[in-house]
Amino acid sequence: MRVASVFAALLFVIGIATSNILAADTYKVFVLAGQSNMEGKASTELLTHQATFADTKEFFAPYRNEDNTKWIEREDVLINYLGRRGPLTVGYGSRDKTGLELAFGFAMGDYYDEPVLLIKTAWGGHSLYQKFRPPSAGLPSEEVLQLELAKLQEQTKKNNEKRNRNDPLPTMEQVKAEYGISYRNMMQEVDETLKNAGELFPQLEGKKPEIAGFVWFQGFNDMFGDHAPGEYEANMKLLIQDIRKAWDAPQLPVVIGALGQNGSSPAAENMKKIQDAQLAMNDVPEFAGNVKTIRTDVLVDKVAEAKFPNWQDHFEEWKLVGSDRPYHYLGSAIWYSRIGNEMAKTMIELKSKK
Repeated sequence: MRVASVFAALLFVIGIATSNILAADTYKVFVLAGQSNMEGKASTELLTHQATFADTKEFFAPYRNEDNTKWIEREDVLINYLGRRGPLTVGYGSRDKTGLELAFGFAMGDYYDEPVLLIKTAWGGHSLYQKFRPPSAGLPSEEVLQLELAKLQEQTKKNNEKRNRNDPLPTMEQVKAEYGISYRNMMQEVDETLKNAGELFPQLEGKKPEIAGFVWFQGFNDMFGDHAPGEYEANMKLLIQDIRKAWDAPQLPVVIGALGQNGSSPAAENMKKIQDAQLAMNDVPEFAGNVKTIRTDVLVDKVAEAKFPNWQDHFEEWKLVGSDRPYHYLGSAIWYSRIGNEMAKTMIELKSKK
């Protein structure tokens, strides 16, 4: 009995040692994709104020050093965002701004023993219907493409007349090239980052990447146009299937942030359509336990929301709680951070189920 106990204990120790060796040889990769709200629009000025303001400093304490004099730079959580890279800290949103990547990355870094790499691919104004269109969706019908071409050519003619220019008219080849361009750029960015990870991030040299999750925060531009709202659900499903196939990860955990700019108010018609399409991913049988859409409107920063109306008339008060318009979640550092935290919590839940 004693020998068996010793043997069991030995196996346990060997298991721990093996696990630690494997952890040391790998790193986790999370791809963060979408449009302007994945870029992130909370200003550094706002973050710095709220990190030291009595009512909000506790909320931002996890991202600050012990004496609350500067932002932490996570050497174990790295980020690559279209040419900008380094240890995760504030400022990896749009220029001088921060998005959900801060809270998400800190949470994932706390969860994993291995290093974490965030690859963020986000471009403002890019729809799933067109620019992020997944390959398996194919192109729209010839009739739709011809109408789009005619509209673009007419616009170019008007601009030429108005500005006394002679720009060439768009061609069908150019129209078709726009479909899927951001999807292709996203995949290329991920491939090139991982291919050169050891050079870009010396601490990852010799380690093997594991694409551990995909985070999607997008949808605003799909509210517009004759076809985009109605096709969103089908295209979202195809996007998930296509990235899983491309990365050879059939059960890859996917977290989707549903449109939530409506905040405390009911969503308008087309926003509701996109929300419903995004939330419908929770009911796809093949996605059960590995894909989840979260609501972001319920995470609204109600203080910023209350201060936004007529913000120009009380700008000094407004700039202490928000830094952008409602379509950018009021530029609220708290709202973006809540979204990042909820996405991380959801990602961990999916990993546990897996």
